[in-house]
Amino acid sequence: MSDNARIAAVVLAAGKGTRFRSELAKVLHRAAGRSLIGHVLEAVRPLELGQVIVVVGHQADDVRAAVEASGIANLTTVLQEEQLGTGHAVQVAMPALADDIEQVMVLPGDTPMLTASTLEELLHAATDNAAAMLTAHAADPSGYGRVLRDEDGNVLRVVEHRDATPEEREIDEFNAGMYVIAREHLVHGLDRLDTGNDQGELYLTDVVEVLSGEGEPVAAVVTTEDEVAGVNDRRQLADAAVILRRRHLDRLMTEVGVSVVDPASTYVDVDVNVGRDAVLLPGTMLDGGTRIAERAVIGPNSHLTGCEVGADATVHSTRATEARIGERADVGPFTHLRPGTVLGVGSKAGAFVETKNATFGDGAKAGHLAYVGDATIGERVNVGCGVVLVNYDGTDKHHTVVEADAFVGSGTMLVSPVTIGTGAYVAAGSTITDDVPAGALAIGRARQVNKDGWAARRRKQQGQ
Repeated sequence: MSDNARIAAVVLAAGKGTRFRSELAKVLHRAAGRSLIGHVLEAVRPLELGQVIVVVGHQADDVRAAVEASGIANLTTVLQEEQLGTGHAVQVAMPALADDIEQVMVLPGDTPMLTASTLEELLHAATDNAAAMLTAHAADPSGYGRVLRDEDGNVLRVVEHRDATPEEREIDEFNAGMYVIAREHLVHGLDRLDTGNDQGELYLTDVVEVLSGEGEPVAAVVTTEDEVAGVNDRRQLADAAVILRRRHLDRLMTEVGVSVVDPASTYVDVDVNVGRDAVLLPGTMLDGGTRIAERAVIGPNSHLTGCEVGADATVHSTRATEARIGERADVGPFTHLRPGTVLGVGSKAGAFVETKNATFGDGAKAGHLAYVGDATIGERVNVGCGVVLVNYDGTDKHHTVVEADAFVGSGTMLVSPVTIGTGAYVAAGSTITDDVPAGALAIGRARQVNKDGWAARRRKQQGQ
């Protein structure tokens, strides 16, 4: 059993987020490839808590579906039908607590830069205290609740910005809205909340004042402003994404051994894995759970979503979605790999090649200016310049098979469904509508006719 099995987290995720000016609930907005609530749950996951309760409200079904998809153990959602303040949200969550829970960690659902290590510090601080809270210092703490301490530095209470006096607003230490409170003390404090404030809401922060006023010790853990910053509009969302991506790049560089030529122009989401000695060049964008293996070189100017890239592959100036790129494959520049593309070991999809639902065998190549859709391309096949697989008849898509060691000459149209046999050749400029037997040469051209003197006669007719 985890040492934290008797601790529950209550994550507050009921708000709408009006400053986003969005139809989407605030906590579902994404930063660096993960929703805001998803980032918070990922910070909680390593703690192995006995229970995680997410309080939902606005777009409750969508938020509930998102958090349940996270795979967090012992997760429960509760509905806060009316959003009457943070204290009310925790009151709504309390009946869902398991009987053996002894401490409650309360977290906002819009703080994506929170880390598990900081939460561990908070739990440790709560060990010998009735409660512990996270705070930080800011050059401009406007909008945050200020932390009031006594002469000995003990926390007395938190006053919200709108309720603070001018003197209290000069305090630069603010409340991060994250707490660990012993269950019995939390129940006691919640029972004493009232709406005597500017917003007419139940503030969870008032629990601190209740406990302090009764002589119960409340510890404060000071962390960085960035880590506890909430995201309340799209500017803050963009700022958070920058920090999260940079953290991830720093980890890849220092802990994994990835070379990132210019981190400022490299955009790698937090769910992307990159192997040792891989190189990320400027303009690289990796998202959707992309996996990059050892020694691969990605970029410049490549955008990969949900892709797998094998060891020693090169992907230059490419847009790829849900594609698998094999070891030592060579892709780009100006290549488009659409969903269902599988490139074998040592294969090539070169300049201005587009693929879709196509499998290239090991060593197969489409060097440039080709469209390969709905196809199986065998090992060592050469697809020449300007080849088009004509896979759509206006109603249905059809499949093309080019078997191993075949050669398809430049400027060829393969009209699907069609099979080119093993080792067969297709002459350049052909239109192929029938299967080509193994080892055969297929020529599908109209007969060429040369008319001597035609150009001179034409110019004479035009008076030139």
